[in-house]
Amino acid sequence: MYTNLRMKVLLLALLLGACSGPEDSASLGSTRAIKNKGSDTIVNLALAWAESYQDQNPQARISVTGGGSGTGIAALINGTTDIANASRSIKSEEIANAEANGITPVEFVIARDAIAIIVNLHNPVDRLTIPQISDIYSGKINNWSEVGGEDRPIVRLSRETNSGTHIYFLENVLRQGNKEDKTFFSSNTLLLPSSEGISAEIRQNPNAIGYDGLGYVTADIKVIAVARNDSEDYIMPSAETVNNFRYPIARDLYMYTAGEPKGAILLYIEWLLGSDGQSIVSELGFVPILQ
Repeated sequence: MYTNLRMKVLLLALLLGACSGPEDSASLGSTRAIKNKGSDTIVNLALAWAESYQDQNPQARISVTGGGSGTGIAALINGTTDIANASRSIKSEEIANAEANGITPVEFVIARDAIAIIVNLHNPVDRLTIPQISDIYSGKINNWSEVGGEDRPIVRLSRETNSGTHIYFLENVLRQGNKEDKTFFSSNTLLLPSSEGISAEIRQNPNAIGYDGLGYVTADIKVIAVARNDSEDYIMPSAETVNNFRYPIARDLYMYTAGEPKGAILLYIEWLLGSDGQSIVSELGFVPILQ
């Protein structure tokens, strides 16, 4: 559905990557490039925002790179990015590190997202509870036959540990929101560096299970309906079920600035939170914050 827009975004990534880096963030002419770094979940959205905003404001310069939520927040802390993208909220220790460096992170919720549980199209399993997903990823369940599927070993796919999606999934799915729970991913979980990598493996491996932001789900992947427990309804992820809080694995997406934004950075954030920016959120399969 989003193929043409995604192709434009990938091309833009190559062009914007050459605009400026951490070493040369100063001005081009009289206009300083805004550096935007972090979450790989958000990166395609951030690239689409940058393209549209620069089309409307030819004087603007915006450099967008990924690397993961932790990478973006670390760059904010050490002063090498103006805006950090994150698919998780900033941690207390990260705030402390920033303040020790003279930086006060300011949070903006810029969109919402469902984390879809995905399997190969040929997998007959079409619904799982949160406890079942936790047991699969922690290694208590190892065969699809244990959850109503075929007698096949389960291949677990996850994002890498610097990913905000990985951390959110660990805390809210494996540990089911219990801060005292020490459950962790099974040691044979395959850690992949990108959402696209998880999707590619799912397409070719009938035994695999993974999770991805809703904006990365394509028609050649099967999405599993999820219930909080076996006494509640199984819900498919969508903008509607995220906004009405029925889908149980949904989260806010964030941008962080070093102090209250001013000037060009403030104008850019105001734009992406407005109707023009939020319409792009919908186009890329995420959930806008505007009701």
